[in-house]
Parts: sequence; C-alpha cells; structure tokens
Amino acid sequence: MKKAVSMVLTGAVCTGLLLGANAMICGAEGEMKQVDKLSIAFVPSREPEEIITAVEPLKGLLTEEMAKLGYEIGEVDITVGTSYEAVGEALSAGTADVGLIPGGTYVLYDDGCDVLLTATRDGLSIDSDNPKDWNDQAPTEASDKQVTSYRALMIAGPSEKGKELAAKVNAGEELTWDDISSANWSVMNSSSSAGYIYPSLWLLQNYEKNITELPHAVQADSYGSAFARLASGQVDVLCTYADARRDYVDKWNSEYAMENSIWDDTAVIGVTPAIYNDTISVSKTMDEDLKAALSEAFINIGNTEEGKEVIAIYSHQGYQPAQDSDYDSEREAQQMIRELNSAS
Repeated sequence: MKKAVSMVLTGAVCTGLLLGANAMICGAEGEMKQVDKLSIAFVPSREPEEIITAVEPLKGLLTEEMAKLGYEIGEVDITVGTSYEAVGEALSAGTADVGLIPGGTYVLYDDGCDVLLTATRDGLSIDSDNPKDWNDQAPTEASDKQVTSYRALMIAGPSEKGKELAAKVNAGEELTWDDISSANWSVMNSSSSAGYIYPSLWLLQNYEKNITELPHAVQADSYGSAFARLASGQVDVLCTYADARRDYVDKWNSEYAMENSIWDDTAVIGVTPAIYNDTISVSKTMDEDLKAALSEAFINIGNTEEGKEVIAIYSHQGYQPAQDSDYDSEREAQQMIRELNSAS
C-alpha cells in the first residue's frame, strides 16, 4: 500500500525507571501500528454531496475502532468516484485503499483488489419474479429479515410510453421487443449490477437482446439523475435496485415537483434474478494484517446504531465476511454479456 505504515514500539522509549503499570503499557499492549492516511472511495450511486455528508461520521468511527485493534490512523480521506470504474481503477492502482463497490465492479477489478465483506440489508415485502406482483402489492416495505442479495427492477415512469408499458404488464400481458425498444431507457455504467449487468441479462433471457441493442438508451451518472429524468418524462424506463423508490419517495415530490406519489407514478415492468450485495473491497497492495483489522472494524461499526445510520446511505444494515467465490455468479453474468457482445 502506498502509505507509510510503520511500527511504533513504545517499549523502545521505556527505561528502567518505568515500573509497575507503566511497564505494562510498554509491553505488547502498547504496540501500535501507524497508518498515515487511509483512503476510502465510494461509488456514485447517490448524489456525491449526499454521500459525503452522510458518511462523514465514518471517519471518527473507523479511527476509534481501528485504535481498539492496534492501529493509529492519522487521517481518513473519503471521496466519491466519478464513476464505478474510477473507484475500481483507484483500488487497482493503490490510490484508494478501501472501496465500497457493487459486486459487478469488484469482479471487473478483482485482479487489483480483494473482497473483504459483503453488506447485509433489509429484505423487502415483495420478492417475486413477476413484475405485476410488485405493482399490485405496492408500496414496497422493508422487512425485518436481513438478506445478502437483492433484485434489480425495470421501472416505467409517468410518460405516455411508460404508462403504456405499465398498463400492458398490469393486464398480465407479455411485453414484446417492439414495446421495449420503442421506449427511452436510462441505464447506469457497464459495471453497475442493478443498473446495467442484470438488466442486460434480463433482456438476454427474455428477448435474446443485449442492453447495447436498445436504440434509445442514455447512461445516467447517478440514480438520482435517472429518477429526475424519469419524473420529467425525458426517459420512459430506468434500471435500478429494488428498493430505490423507497430512497427517492420524498424527492419525487420535493425536488422533482411531481404531484402524485412515486408509487402512483411508476410501475415495475421487469424483474431480474437475485444479485449478491455490495462489497467492501481493498487494494491488493494492502498489508494482510491491516485487511484483517479493517474487516473487523467495519463489522463492529455495522453493529452499532451510529454506524447503521452512516451506512444506511447505501441501504446497508451491516457486514459479514465475504469470499471471492461468492461472486462467481456475477462472473458468469458478465461472461454471458461479453459473449453476447462479441457475437453481435
């Protein structure tokens, strides 16, 4: 890791004059490892300023937890990448030490980073493959069950085309490729699991088409801007994570100036298979002992009420240890997309 990590052996300053309790402080318990700077990068799944504000307390929480584990952190630097890929590249280059990234981004950059943890999040009141069920049982509510996976949804908005697609789905009719391809779509960047990869799989499974074959698709820089476009009618459909409407329920009216609720103005027209949750990944250049300490620290933070408030910006409720093989299904999904792209 491109950080000055040095051992501060407090025992080296101990002299024969230090006895009793002071002698104990100078022993193994007084041994601290110093990290001058720890850089943490977040992907821009929400508005960057919103993320920075929400996670500011993480600096103090992480510093405190790491001190308990024998690490003195000089500075915690938090940034939001300009794209998902930018965070993956920063981890690979060692310019970011820790990245909170989706499984899709991790798989693309696993040559340069290691997965430490996977997030747990609240389950939802609906978990069905049938989009009509999501509309009939709306609004979506959180359940008390913690889960390690989620779904992506294709959500139609209040535009004329969006309403047309929603009406067909709610009538129990299958959407045709002509229905799909005639709509204006908002997608995320190519490493976004919910905003690109799994929606592409949905198109492949249902229409034998790739997301790149949508003739009217634009890439959004955040889900916030995607929902703004959906509200204004600039796009008819967006691809997003299953509980996104719960995150934007207030902004739908306050910022996007819509009269009806987001549940009345939108409808699900497609549901993907389950996606393994976001990761906390670290640069491969990081020392193994530091990786272990960070893993424990983030788990501890996720178990506190203050910590839960911070990580709620990503709909995370806590963390559990992860292993690389957890994301094999993600690799399979991306491989299918690559094969489809090369064939087209």
